[in-house]
Amino acid sequence: MLRLWTSIQTRLAEEDGASLVEYALLVALIAIVAIAAIILLGNKVSSTLSTAGTSMP
Repeated sequence: MLRLWTSIQTRLAEEDGASLVEYALLVALIAIVAIAAIILLGNKVSSTLSTAGTSMP
């Protein structure tokens, strides 16, 4: 019975580490996509906002 309990605790500890790695990869992927979107769309958005700002009284 002790062996079973030890094995369950070991598996739970391993899964926590894996989920941390998965979250870190997810955050890195989101950051890469956000940076790419800013680089690709940054000038277009800036010029659109500038045009809208100058057309307001």
